[in-house]
Amino acid sequence: MSPATGKYVPLLPEKKQGEKRASVHGAVFNVSTSIIGAGIMSIPATLKVLGVIPALVLIMIIAWLVDISVEFLLRYTQSGESTTYAGVMREVFGRVGSMSVQICVIITNLGCLIIYLIIIGDVLSGNFHDGSMHLGVLQEWFGIHWWNSRAFALLFVVILVMLPLVLIRRVESLRFSSAISFLLAVIFVGICSVMAIHALIEGKTKTPRLLPHLDNKTSFLNLFTAVPVIVTAFTFHFNVHPISSELAKPSDMISAVKISLLLCAGIYFTTGIFGYLLFGESIVADILVNFDLSSDTAIGALLNDTVRLSYAFHLMLAFPLLNFSLRANIDELLFPKKPLLEKDSIRFVSLTLVLLVFAYLAAIAIPNIWYFFQFMGSTSAVCLAFIFPGAIVLRDVHSISTTRDKIAAAVMIILAVTTSTIALSTNIYILVRNK
Repeated sequence: MSPATGKYVPLLPEKKQGEKRASVHGAVFNVSTSIIGAGIMSIPATLKVLGVIPALVLIMIIAWLVDISVEFLLRYTQSGESTTYAGVMREVFGRVGSMSVQICVIITNLGCLIIYLIIIGDVLSGNFHDGSMHLGVLQEWFGIHWWNSRAFALLFVVILVMLPLVLIRRVESLRFSSAISFLLAVIFVGICSVMAIHALIEGKTKTPRLLPHLDNKTSFLNLFTAVPVIVTAFTFHFNVHPISSELAKPSDMISAVKISLLLCAGIYFTTGIFGYLLFGESIVADILVNFDLSSDTAIGALLNDTVRLSYAFHLMLAFPLLNFSLRANIDELLFPKKPLLEKDSIRFVSLTLVLLVFAYLAAIAIPNIWYFFQFMGSTSAVCLAFIFPGAIVLRDVHSISTTRDKIAAAVMIILAVTTSTIALSTNIYILVRNK
């Protein structure tokens, strides 16, 4: 039988007798780090599109639906023989189902990893935006030199920071880097909060809109473009099985997910509201561009640099978790009958290096892949987060779904398909109209 069915668990390390199980707090850090990535930079822009109140409601609704969809996945994993997302889909929909998951994971994770490197390059070495040059932190500190150009700065980061982390073979081993990564995200939010409160005291904050501004049909349709962005920001389903497999019992994963979603929802909304207070309607899709401003004081300049660097270091440490599931899914797709990936050092190291080199070269060659991520990544993320889990429940091959489950699954799929279709159509229309 093919390992993709889940019986031989090609994606996950085998547990040895008496081996120590992962802790719930370690799972919380890993789940939270999987969730908080490039998505956090676009949350303030969604508040500009939606208004404060609708954005808060949407963040809470999507977090709640994600919690439901993860519970669906875990329940069907426990009822079947599979221990991977692709394996569960194979049990329900055959080879087409498992391949669909693998392709969506590859698209989503590879796109995110490339975006991570592009953002890190922007922070360290700057970039052009709207016809103006924004200097990176290294260029501001040391001037413009060959060694702090994008290509060399990213090369140093990839070799010295990311390579040792992506060569780790167990997810639980990443708990310490995940904890640091999560702490850096909290620092990022904390500094944004301090800057916003300081600006509020001095009367320099912008007045946020509580509700969206609608003046025509296009403005109304633009509201739907914010939905896939928030969905993508909460998508971590590709890491559900690797993380849960190392816990002592399934209920631990359910608890870890609930805690993580609450933490991340709070971080997202805090970042959004304080970022909106700071920059108002001038806020752009990548909030770090707004922080790339000259400051009148040394403290202000230090805070700007700290915000950018904390976010860049957060992405460096979040990179290995996404790479873990990306590497595992590509291996299962290309080598379904091979032994466990962690047991084959040549295959493990070769695949790891190929993915890392490809992501690095893409980040150097492509200055901005935001639209690729918006159109491709968001669509695949919606499938992973809602459409596939909902379809599993509706198919109900193990006869464990209740009527309430099926109603929730149907509503989940309808909302996902409708909002994604409108969002993609609106973005295409705007792009064509602006040409």
